[in-house]
Parts: sequence; structure tokens; C-alpha cells
Amino acid sequence: MEKVYDYIIVGGGIVGVSTAWQLKQAHPDKSILLIEKESGFAKHQTGHNSGVIHAGVYYQPGSLKADFCKRGVERTLSFCQQHQIAVENCGKLLVATNNQELERMNALYQRCHDNGIDVDLLDEAQLKLAEPNITGLGAIYVKSTSIVDYTLVTEIMAEQFVELGGEVALNTEVISAQETSDDVYLTCLKEGQSSVVVGQFLITCSGLMADRMTKMLSIETDFQIVPYRGEYYQLDAKHNQVVNHLIYPIPDPDLPFLGVHLTRMIDGSVTVGPNAVQGWKREGYAAINFSLKDTWQMLRFSGFWKVTAKHLKTGLIEFKNSWWKPGYLKLVNKYCPSISAQDLKPYPAGIRAQAVMSDGTLVHDFLFAESPRSLHVCNAPSPAATSAMPIGEYICQKVIAKVG
Repeated sequence: MEKVYDYIIVGGGIVGVSTAWQLKQAHPDKSILLIEKESGFAKHQTGHNSGVIHAGVYYQPGSLKADFCKRGVERTLSFCQQHQIAVENCGKLLVATNNQELERMNALYQRCHDNGIDVDLLDEAQLKLAEPNITGLGAIYVKSTSIVDYTLVTEIMAEQFVELGGEVALNTEVISAQETSDDVYLTCLKEGQSSVVVGQFLITCSGLMADRMTKMLSIETDFQIVPYRGEYYQLDAKHNQVVNHLIYPIPDPDLPFLGVHLTRMIDGSVTVGPNAVQGWKREGYAAINFSLKDTWQMLRFSGFWKVTAKHLKTGLIEFKNSWWKPGYLKLVNKYCPSISAQDLKPYPAGIRAQAVMSDGTLVHDFLFAESPRSLHVCNAPSPAATSAMPIGEYICQKVIAKVG
């Protein structure tokens, strides 16, 4: 007789692993299986980001993002301390380079206070003292921003899950799903062989494939995942000391992306990026990427055309800068003029799994979908890595309230 799991979680990024780990802690007597199609954990969004533990500067007060992020900082730092994971509290400066950005900076400074974040406002002289290589009219100094290796955090969390008795199935891709009144049946492919896995309740944290998982169960939704490439460069090693903090521009409040920034990495290097370029392959991390399936599905989605039309000018500029390094460099030079084109070395890109509604609205907060025996994380935007533990706790609470 085939085993019936109490819970199955699909997705081995930091949100899926956090959920599995916390669900096992809450229900040590329940059988829980974590399924991941890759050979290891954190192979997609979790392993292709800047490694920043965000303080929660940007997020609407009272939103899930603001709440999750603030609690996520404390829990992430505590977890890292407990498991001897290296963390550097380097702080972050959001730099204004013109009068419009100064106005936005002051509004952002107020939002920091509304969210209970400890920040200082620096004038031009104070900024130059803090960062001799950075040029700007002023900055917000966010003291509680840190950097970490999120892949390592995810892997250790997965080890904790297994030590508690949880089961993991790597190299296992879900290709179809069926829900009955009693169970959920997942048809999985592993090493060319298909098999069926059965669980009483399904949780999906599948990121770039979130919409496809809901479609497998015929759950009515009004969104689709649209991929946006975030392209990075790494600075030549001689510039590893070019900044003392993370350096971010003041973001455009109408866009969901934070702009090209200088990020000190936990290994001592400094990266530049990311931009936000239209992706044509959901898992396309190479220099040139195209998937007929992903592109065709995107082109058939009305929301894609609407969001593209709304942000057409910005999208064209991002596309130009993606192929023309001087354009990309200009975004950096406006606050760090000492960097040259020769200093920008290749570095792996990331892909943002952006949920877009059919009316073209970009989903800025967390989005969930449900059926009687499943719960799906449809949108887990930045700072999902920072917030992974509170998100996992929230998902567990929703599941327990639903099924007991």
C-alpha cells in the first residue's frame, strides 16, 4: 500500500524549506515530504539574489511585506547566530543624487519611521565622510541592513527539517496533480521515471512556476508569472573596498524594482545590479535565453501586454542598457563616478518571478491561492528571503487553521 503523507511541500527555495521545517516543528508526529525538481536547494531566486537581509525600508506600513520583513530580520539573525552562519552588519545608504530624489528620500525617511526602523538622515558632507567614493546630495543611513549567504541558510534549514524526521525528494519534478475529496495525487518525474506521490494536503512554494502549479489543480486565478531578468556585474577585486556600506539609489515609487546598486557580498566582493529586463525564459540565467513554451504563454496573457505598455519607456531603457554597457555604467556613475566599464566583470543573473494580474497590475505584496486540500504561494516578492521564517510561520498557521 502506497504511503500517504500528511503534508507535501513543493519547492526547495528558502520559503518552501522554511515552511517544511516549521510545519515539522509544529507537528512532529506528522509525515511531511519536501519535493524539489533540482539537485539541491536554493537553485533559483534564493540563490540568485544579492544576499541582503533587508530592514524593511520600502514597504507600505501595515502590509504583509512590512510585517514579515521586520520580524524576518530578527529571526534570520538569530538563526545564523545559532548555526554559526557568517553575517555582516554593514548597513545601507540610500543615496539621493538630484532634487527629485531628495523629495523621494524625505518621504522614504518618513516611511522608515512609520515602520519603526532606526535610520539617520545624512546631508552631503556627512555622506562624503561615510563614503568618500560616493557622490550625492544626501542619504538615508539604514543601520540594521546586513548580508548573508542565503543558499547556506536554506541548506542548514533543510538539514534541520530532515533531522526532525522530514523527508526530502530532490531531482523530482511535479508534472501533473489531481485533487480528490480526501487526498492530492502528484505525478512526479525523476530520472526519466514517473511515479505518484499522495498527500492529504499540498503546499506549493514554487516561485517561477507558481501559476503552473495552480493550473494543474484547475484553481481559478487572475494572475500569471512574468519573468524579469536581474543582470549583475561584479567589480574588479581592486574595488572590493570602494564602499563601506551597501549603496542603493532612491527608488522610483511607481516601479517594483529598487534600481542598480552596489552590494558588498559576504565573500568580500562587490556586485553591481540588478537591472530589470524582460525575460523570455523563466529559468534563463545565461547571457542569451529563450523558451518557446514560456514566451508563448506570456504573449497569450493580456496582463503582459498591459504591464509592458504601461512601463514601455522604462522597459526600452533597461533593454538598451542590458546590451550597451556604457548605459548600465551610467546608472552606477551617477553616485559612484570612480567605476569604469573595464571594472564591470561578468556575474550570474537572477530571475524575478513577478506575479502580474490580467489587468496589467504588478502584484507588490504576497499573494495566495487555495483549494480544499491545497495552499499556494503565488507571489513572494523581495524581501522573501529576509522574511522566509515569518512567511513559513504564516503559511503553517493558515494550513493548520484550514485542516487542523
